[in-house]
Formats: sequence, C-alpha cells, structure tokens
Amino acid sequence: ISKGFNNLEIQTAFLGGVSQKTNRMYDMFRNRLMFPVFDVNGEVVAFSGRRLNEEDERKYINTSDTPVFKKSRILFGLNIAKNSESGSLVLCEGSPDAIAMHQAGFDNAIATLGTAITSEHARLLARYTKRVIINYDSDEAGQKAAKRALEILGEVGLDVRILKLPGAKDPDEYIKTYGKDKFREVLTASKTKFEYNMDTVLS
Repeated sequence: ISKGFNNLEIQTAFLGGVSQKTNRMYDMFRNRLMFPVFDVNGEVVAFSGRRLNEEDERKYINTSDTPVFKKSRILFGLNIAKNSESGSLVLCEGSPDAIAMHQAGFDNAIATLGTAITSEHARLLARYTKRVIINYDSDEAGQKAAKRALEILGEVGLDVRILKLPGAKDPDEYIKTYGKDKFREVLTASKTKFEYNMDTVLS
C-alpha cells in the first residue's frame, strides 16, 4: 500500500488477502522465504514462499492464477534453463530442487509450481528442447507423478527419460551426500520409458 497500490490490486496479484475476522488486509507470504518466479522473458510474475515457522500448516504457498500468471503455463527456472548448452532439461518436483541443481552447476533444471505437469507445459518445453529428464522424488507420490509426466511429455514428441536417485529422496539430498560429479553420472544414465517400465515390472 505504501508503494501506491490499492487493496484490490494487492489481492489480484495474490500478495495479500482480507481477514474474515477483522476485515483487514494481511500479507499472503508473511514469515516465508520468498522465491521469485520469472516467465521465459525474465519478468517476475509470481512467488513461491517456504515457511520459516515449522508450525505453519502449509509448507509452501505459491501464487494462485492471476492476470499475468497461469500455473499451467509457467515453469520455474525456464528463463535460465532455456539457454543451457546441456542439450536437455531436467524437470524437478519443486523449486527448491531446481535451485539446488542450479547451485551445483546444473543450469538446465526446471520445476512446476504447485501443480502437476500439463499439456501446456509440455508444448512449452518442446519449444526449447528435444529431451526432458524427469527427476521427481523417490517416494510413491513422486513416482506416480513421474509416470504421468512421462505420458504427457511423450505426447508432444519429446525424448523423455526418468532419473532414479539411489540412496536419496531428491536431487538436493543426493548432491549433498554424493557430490555433483556422481549426480552427473546418474543424470547421464537416466532411463528411457521402456527401461523404466521394465524396472517397474521386475521390482
């Protein structure tokens, strides 16, 4: 408000809400570590906020759809990853995973924002790469989401691979435990849809 924006503009941008008890404005991302979300042109269009207080019920709050932001069309980190010379993009389950990869020198990491991969995401990715490596969490929910992503990305003709991280639940944990060189090895050894399905059947 001190910057000249009115209540309606703040609410429309999903930066604030109105308390049902007091009818006063409150900060939507209070007590959170903020991650700006950029579109492919490098413009900030949304935010992702991780709780700083573990007692907070929601671990993450992501900007809801606004006039300038549609979750189904924006991928976190794509503004940087689209310029990567790696020849592929690595799809992570969340923005912290993508950030961890970028910090370790893997500039081709991206993530969805509080939503599953969509056909719109798939078409967007097809503009910038021919290969996508899915790097979701190793738990049951993560593997179920990976299987769905495999189908959606394959529908637009992308060469889709699945990355499995033995001994870790996500890329951040794997890199911290085994190092970035080992991570690069497993990234190179990511499996095709056929190999992934065969592993699933055998297991």
